[in-house]
Amino acid sequence: MHGLINKAVQTFLRDNYGAALWRHVVQEAGLDPNGFEAMMHYDDDVTERVLQAAMGALDKPRVVLLEDIGAYLARVEPLRRLLRFGGADYWEFLASLDELPGRTRMALPDLEVPRLSVNAANGGRFTFEVEGPLPGVSAVMAGLLRAMADDYGALALIEPSETADGRELVQVALLETDYAEGRSFDLAMPGAVEAHHA
Repeated sequence: MHGLINKAVQTFLRDNYGAALWRHVVQEAGLDPNGFEAMMHYDDDVTERVLQAAMGALDKPRVVLLEDIGAYLARVEPLRRLLRFGGADYWEFLASLDELPGRTRMALPDLEVPRLSVNAANGGRFTFEVEGPLPGVSAVMAGLLRAMADDYGALALIEPSETADGRELVQVALLETDYAEGRSFDLAMPGAVEAHHA
């Protein structure tokens, strides 16, 4: 597992639940209290131990914890910017999500991102098949998609699910594209205009 993913889980837990909770998690998981290095690689088992320890400490089911992590990731500005490049509105964003792994590899070639396949149906319905290194990746994607719906100001019903043969899916029903005012977004990097004119 790429260190960036483990670091994101670490930052999520520290930002939302405090340093004491993080210390408890790494102690339960038998890890270095300093946490993870973003550019290192770790065994998938290390990530799984952190998730299990966090689930126990927070008394949260796996799917809830992973959805919370996904929603948190969508608010991290560099990732949010990468996601927002997918479309001018939420429908375009959903329709282009299968391009996200390729866009991510351009920025971070060795980062293993979940594989996505998109099936768009009439009436704003989408089904995403998600394949990743850890069980429950569809819950992470569902949390991320919910947060991005808010970011765009869209109204959508989003549910992770699993098929009988174990494939992970996310079902999205887009009810309204312009439901509320979304967060502002500018293609130019923040501060780029000021730096150009300085």
